[in-house]
Amino acid sequence: MIIDILRMLFLGLSLSAIIYNLYAIYAAIDFFKQDFKQEQQYSPPLTIIKPLCGLDWQIYENLASFCQQDYTQYQIVFALRSLDDPCFKIAQKIKQDFPDLDISLIVNERTIGNNLKVSNLANALTIAKYPILVIADSDIKVGSDYLKEIVKPLKDPQTAVVTCPYNSLVKGNVAIFEALGIATVFNPKIMVARKLEGVSFGFGSTIAIKRAVLEEIGGFEAIADYLSDDFQLANQPYRRGYRVHLSRYIVEHVSADVKLADLFARQLRWAKGVKSERFWGYVGLIFTQLTTNSLFFLLLSKFSLFSYLVFSLSWLIRLLMAYIIGAVLFKDSLAKKYLYLVPLRDMFDFVIWVLGFFGDTISWRDNKFKLVDKGKLLLIEEL
Repeated sequence: MIIDILRMLFLGLSLSAIIYNLYAIYAAIDFFKQDFKQEQQYSPPLTIIKPLCGLDWQIYENLASFCQQDYTQYQIVFALRSLDDPCFKIAQKIKQDFPDLDISLIVNERTIGNNLKVSNLANALTIAKYPILVIADSDIKVGSDYLKEIVKPLKDPQTAVVTCPYNSLVKGNVAIFEALGIATVFNPKIMVARKLEGVSFGFGSTIAIKRAVLEEIGGFEAIADYLSDDFQLANQPYRRGYRVHLSRYIVEHVSADVKLADLFARQLRWAKGVKSERFWGYVGLIFTQLTTNSLFFLLLSKFSLFSYLVFSLSWLIRLLMAYIIGAVLFKDSLAKKYLYLVPLRDMFDFVIWVLGFFGDTISWRDNKFKLVDKGKLLLIEEL
């Protein structure tokens, strides 16, 4: 009896996930065919804030890409917490190599909350000159047209934030495995979310925000204890009635030498963060997991012909969705080259999703925290 109930449950879940994957294709096609009718002449002066901590692969090239913009007037602020940070010398070299640019370095240990990245941002804000702020993580690389493209939607008075999706530039098998999830799981999710709910989120790849709106939500102090600072920087203005724009400009996330243990810990930390912020949305992810749902249905049906048909159709649709969105629309070469690994990546995600339900503690940046009050960090122990 229990087996029959489970079999029907996973059949229903498989069918719902088929619908989700097909809808994701539709949502992604809709996103890329949109004509946003942006004004071509809008280039206000702006400040780029780069919070730095430690060395990323190709970090010089990443930072330099922000110094090679086809843009009239902009300032760059590199923010660190210590002169001993190895990234300090890289930031100094960038400043020396681009003497004609307005580049500043600020080193300040002032802390305004448990998220030290946000403290870096707040410290940088003290010397930021311009009314538009562009925040991007140090592992992001962009083209020379980046600034002039992402800033256009901010001409609309109701648009407060612009954020960017991203592809991956990686080295190493574990980094490839992680990046495959971005191309074939994460990007489809944001396409569906945009179409169904609108854009109420942002990514560390890019947050372009009006300074006046940042002040309206309480400044960086308002998000200083949240794990997902990028989400909060977009969501808080959204909840105040402003528009968040998801740009079609795709930046590159650069990653290498990732260890499997680090990947597991990071994915589990993100999963617990999503669960803390949006619990029922996290529960609802079961309806998107086509690979594992159909596999469970096949096993529970003892490999019946019908279950084989459902299983085969499910995996075909899943791979089709991954290819169309990842390889064709987002032009991510990893999604095309490693398409055969998508089912394995999906199983890994399912394990992470299940483990995310257990406990609210995370380890991050040498500290142990408990997630409380929709994603806030409560310090438990300094490791």
